[in-house]
Amino acid sequence: MEFEMKENVLTVKDYQRLRTSVGWSVLPEQQIEMALKNSLITITVRDQEQVVGMCRLVGDGCYICYVQDLVILPEYQGRGIGKSMIERVVSYVNQQGFPGTNITLGLFSAMGKEEFYQKQGFHIRPSDNRGAGMEIILPVYQDTGV
Repeated sequence: MEFEMKENVLTVKDYQRLRTSVGWSVLPEQQIEMALKNSLITITVRDQEQVVGMCRLVGDGCYICYVQDLVILPEYQGRGIGKSMIERVVSYVNQQGFPGTNITLGLFSAMGKEEFYQKQGFHIRPSDNRGAGMEIILPVYQDTGV
């Protein structure tokens, strides 16, 4: 089966559909629109007319980049789609930096998917010389004018 990979054509509808296909939460359309607009690159994989996978890269584009989203429809997992998208992201990142420097490409793995990323060359943290990956999720409060 032949898959088609394209850059920067990911739609809000496809992003939302892929997220929910793997049990991730529904996001407001406006939030998705802004997230896609501010991404360094998005990658979609199609099987004929259906988007079956997507990957989104964020960061500063020259020193630190993160694979923020990598989602493949469950029925398409295990067919090399994720590996192909990671290879494309790595190629993109390698073209961005300055000669003689390094770029860190990071990510937060979904539970149970760590082995997939290790096969692509990523290392689990903490390690002997790196601390744990950490995060904080901040609620956004609207200014009510009161």
